[in-house]
Amino acid sequence: MSRLSTRQKKDLNDDISRLSAACHHDPGVVLGKHCQGSTEVARSLVPDAKVVMIIEIGQQMERIGDSDVFEWFGPKDSVPDKFRIRWQDTQGLQHEQYEPYCFPPQISDFDLHLFNEGKHQHAYLFLGVQHKSIESITGILFATWAPNAERVSVTGDFNQWDGRRHPMRVRGTSGIWELFIPGVEAGMNYKFEIRTRDSGEILSKSDPYGRQFELRPATASIIPQQDKFSWNDADWIASRRTSECLHAPMSIYELHLGSWRQQTGGGFLNYRQIADQLIPYLKEMSFTHIELLPITEHPLDASWGYQTTGFFAPTSRYGSADDFRYFVDDCHRHGIGIILDWVAGHFPKDKHGMAQFDGTTLYEHEDPRRGEHLQWGTLVFNYSRHEVRNFLISNAIYWIKEFHLDGLRVDAVASMLYLDYNREEGEWLPNDFGGNENLEAIDFIRELNEQVLSQYPGVVMIAEESTAWPQVTRPPWVGGLGFSMKWNMGWMHDTLAYMNNDPIYRHYHHDELTFGLLYAFHENFVLPFSHDEVVHGKGSMINKMPGDDWQRFANLRLLYTYMFTYPGKKLLFMGSEFAQWNEWDHERSLDWELLDVPAHAQVKSLVSDLNRLYVQHPALHYYDFDDHGFEWIDCHDASQSVLSYLRKYQDRYLVVILNFTPVPRHGYRLGVPRSGYYRELINSDSEYYGGSNVGNDAGVQSASIAWMGKDQSIMLDLPPLAGLVLECSD
Repeated sequence: MSRLSTRQKKDLNDDISRLSAACHHDPGVVLGKHCQGSTEVARSLVPDAKVVMIIEIGQQMERIGDSDVFEWFGPKDSVPDKFRIRWQDTQGLQHEQYEPYCFPPQISDFDLHLFNEGKHQHAYLFLGVQHKSIESITGILFATWAPNAERVSVTGDFNQWDGRRHPMRVRGTSGIWELFIPGVEAGMNYKFEIRTRDSGEILSKSDPYGRQFELRPATASIIPQQDKFSWNDADWIASRRTSECLHAPMSIYELHLGSWRQQTGGGFLNYRQIADQLIPYLKEMSFTHIELLPITEHPLDASWGYQTTGFFAPTSRYGSADDFRYFVDDCHRHGIGIILDWVAGHFPKDKHGMAQFDGTTLYEHEDPRRGEHLQWGTLVFNYSRHEVRNFLISNAIYWIKEFHLDGLRVDAVASMLYLDYNREEGEWLPNDFGGNENLEAIDFIRELNEQVLSQYPGVVMIAEESTAWPQVTRPPWVGGLGFSMKWNMGWMHDTLAYMNNDPIYRHYHHDELTFGLLYAFHENFVLPFSHDEVVHGKGSMINKMPGDDWQRFANLRLLYTYMFTYPGKKLLFMGSEFAQWNEWDHERSLDWELLDVPAHAQVKSLVSDLNRLYVQHPALHYYDFDDHGFEWIDCHDASQSVLSYLRKYQDRYLVVILNFTPVPRHGYRLGVPRSGYYRELINSDSEYYGGSNVGNDAGVQSASIAWMGKDQSIMLDLPPLAGLVLECSD
C-alpha cells in the first residue's frame, strides 16, 4: 500500500472496509489485476485463508491489514491477465482457482438496455446462469436483477455457501448484478445472497431465472447441464408453422403428470417413463393434444404447480430438463401436441423465492390492494415494470423456443384483468380513470400474445377467462386481447347444471342448452371439462350425473356426445374418459383398475370413437368458431328434452340429435337438408358402449315429407339418454 498516493490509500481502505463488511457493489474495482503506471497490482478476496499464492509466478500475496483481501505488487506484465491463486485455509486444506475478478463484465450494454426497456425477449440467455468459455477458461456466468440491493453474492457448493467469497458487480443503473466464476460446473447448487439496502438484512434467494432446482423441500437452484439434446421433431415443427390451427381438430387431454399413473407402490414416474406409457394411450384414444397442469418448479405438491417458484425449470419431481425434452419430442414424433398450463397472474410468498427479492417489492406491487391475491395467499406481478414484463414474456418464449411446446394456456386471466377480482369494497385501488380494469395487465397480455404468435406461427395462446370481457380472442389492433382461444366457462357451467337435473325436470331448463349458441361464435372457444370440475367436493364427472348407475353412465355418454358435436375445441381431464368414480386426488394414481369393469371400459370406448369422429370429419371441427359450421334443426323441443342440429363443412354435414330423457322416442321425425340414406355413425346407447341398444340399425332412408322447414325428413327411433350422429350418403 506504500506505493499508493494518499488519496488512493483512502479509496482503497474504503473499498476494503466495504468488502470486509460484505456490502461492496463493484468488487472488480479493487480485486483482480490493475495497472498503476509502470507497476501492477493483483488482489484477491479469500476469506479464512492463511496463505495465498499467485500460481503463475510462484509468489505469495500479502494480507491487507486484518482484512480477507490479499495483494501483490510488481512490475507491469509480470502477472497474466487471467491469473490463478492457490491458498491454504485455516484447516490446512489446499485450494486453487482462477481469480474471478480478472474477467471483465460479460453482459452487453445493449442487452441491459433492452432489458430495462422491457424489450428483451430472450432475457434468460444472459440472466440466471450461463455456461461460458473465456479464453479457453470454462466457468459459469451468474446474473440476477436486484436494483435495490446493497450487495449481491453468489453462494453455493463451490464456496461453502459463504456470501463473502463471491460478491457480484452491479452494472451501472441497470439493477443487474453479474459475476463469471471459473471452474464452477453443472450439477452444483447455488443461490443469490442479497444484502438489503435499507436494513442490511441478508436474504438467501433461489434464482428467478433458474433452470433446475433441488427436489422439494430443498430450495437451492442447480447449475444445469449444457443443452445437448438432439431433437427429432423437425417435421412436426415445420407442419405446425403452416397449419391452420383454428380450423384443425383439437381434442385436449388435460393431465397432472404426478397422478396420471405412478410407480408400483407409489412414487412419481420419470418424464421418459410417462412418455412411454402415455403416448400409446393417447394414440388409442385419438386425442390430438395434451395440456399439462403446470410442470414449472413448485415447492408444494398440493398447489398442483399453480404456485410456481421456478418459472424457467421443469420440475425435478419427474426428472431433468432433457427428460422433459424427450417427453415433448416423443409426443411430437407421434403426432401429439403439447400445451402447458402457464401461470402469469401470481406467484407464492415463499421466502426463498421472488417475494421481496431484493428487500423491496420488486416483482410484486408494494400496496397489498394491488399486490396480493388474498384468497390464494399469493402475490400479483407488477405489470407496470418493464423488467417484470420482460421476465414473463421471455419466460413464455423460453418454453416454446427451448422446449418446442405448441401453446400456453394462461391461467386465471380474469384475476389479471380486474383490479377488484375477488376483493371487497376498500380492498382494491381503481385505475387512473376510476375503473376496475388493470390497464397495465391488459397491455402486458396484448404484448405477450403479439410476441408469441408473431414469432411462432401455429402455436396457440389459450385464456382461462371466466367473465364476459369482450374480444378476448380478437387481435389487439381491433381492441382485443389477442388470444388464440378461450375456455368457454359459461357453456361448461350451464351444461353441467342442466345435466345435474333429474330428467323429469329438464324441460324446465331447456334454455341452459340453447343459450350458449347466442354467443358461441363471439370468441374462439374451448369446451372444458377440466380438473377444476372434479375436485373440492364437486364430484367426478360420473358422480355429477343423476339417477341410478345405468342412468349415470347413459347421461355421461350423452354429455360427451353433446360435447364432441358442439362447436368448439375439446378438453377433458384425465380419468373422466373412463368415468372414474372418485374425485381427482393429486397424491395417488388414477383408478385404472376400473377399466376391468365393462361400464367404465365402454365409456372409454365411446370417448375414443367420438375423438376419431371429431378428427376425421371436418364438419365437426373446421368451423368450430364460425356459424357457417352450425345450424339448428330444432332447438324448441323442450317438452321432450330433445335437441337436433347440423354440423357443416362445404357441402357435407352431419346430423346430431340428442335425447336428454330416459324415454325412448319412437317414430321421431326430423327435417334434413337433402334426400339420401342417413347412416348412423355414433349411437351412444349402443350395447358396445354399455347402452340398451335402441337405435336405427345401420341408418334410415329419407322421405319426401316436408318437416321443420326442410323438403326432406327422416323417421328415427331416439334411444333413451343418448345421442345419435348421422351422415347422409347420397
